[in-house]
Amino acid sequence: MLARAEQVIRWVPDPEPAPLDKTPEEPLHVGVDLGTAYLVLVVLDQDKQPLAGEYQFAQVVRDGLVVDFLGAVDLLIEMKQRVEKRLGRQLTHAASGFPPGVHQVEVRASANVVEAAGLHCTSMVDEPTAANALLGLQNGAIVDVGGGTTGIAVLQDGEVVYTADEPTGGTHFSLVIAGAQDISFEAAEVMKVNPTEQSRLFLVIRPVMEKVASIVVRHIAQSQVQVESLTFVGGTSAYPGMAAVIEDYTGLPTHIPERPVFVTPLGIAMYDQVT
Repeated sequence: MLARAEQVIRWVPDPEPAPLDKTPEEPLHVGVDLGTAYLVLVVLDQDKQPLAGEYQFAQVVRDGLVVDFLGAVDLLIEMKQRVEKRLGRQLTHAASGFPPGVHQVEVRASANVVEAAGLHCTSMVDEPTAANALLGLQNGAIVDVGGGTTGIAVLQDGEVVYTADEPTGGTHFSLVIAGAQDISFEAAEVMKVNPTEQSRLFLVIRPVMEKVASIVVRHIAQSQVQVESLTFVGGTSAYPGMAAVIEDYTGLPTHIPERPVFVTPLGIAMYDQVT
């Protein structure tokens, strides 16, 4: 299953997509991921293979909480319209996700964004569980490191038996960089994703990576499950050197799939209950 997942994960939304040659008439599975740093919309075909999608930098969610409802709705409407134009058909429904541990009112707020954008919200799923819909892991732990939070799901025999979420993620990378370089948060965000700067900044943000690892270790202990490997997803996991730091701190083999930012959105779409 993991090999198949790696194949699917290699897909990335085309920033300048052309219209599809053929309009699919089959049922579609749609996923909306309201992340702290990116808003992602993905469409899967009836076989749950990637068909189309868009992602856009957006700061409409903070630590799993929708802080700019109207901004999130407006961005999602625009993305939905562009994807619909490419597909040649209307999108009518979608699943969405949330960090584990957030209050039900915040889960409902995310669903309301989807509904307000003209999509019937068919399902809400916690993000690490959604990631495993794609990865198909039987045992171990999935750690979703997004812009604002680190979520963890511990698995036994393919079932999620423990979930947790804490504030620490890519935003904290940027805050540390901004302080160390005496620059604005916005400038730090740009510097963080610049490949020519990442090796120089590694030692600056390593303590934040270790904080993520400490969150993982603590929650694995609380789960009382023997975890033998870790799989990291979420955009922050893509920072070069992340896997090595996590392995050093936890002593556990750590795998980061290709393009980890899209694992959770693709998994969320798999939860879209097509009727």
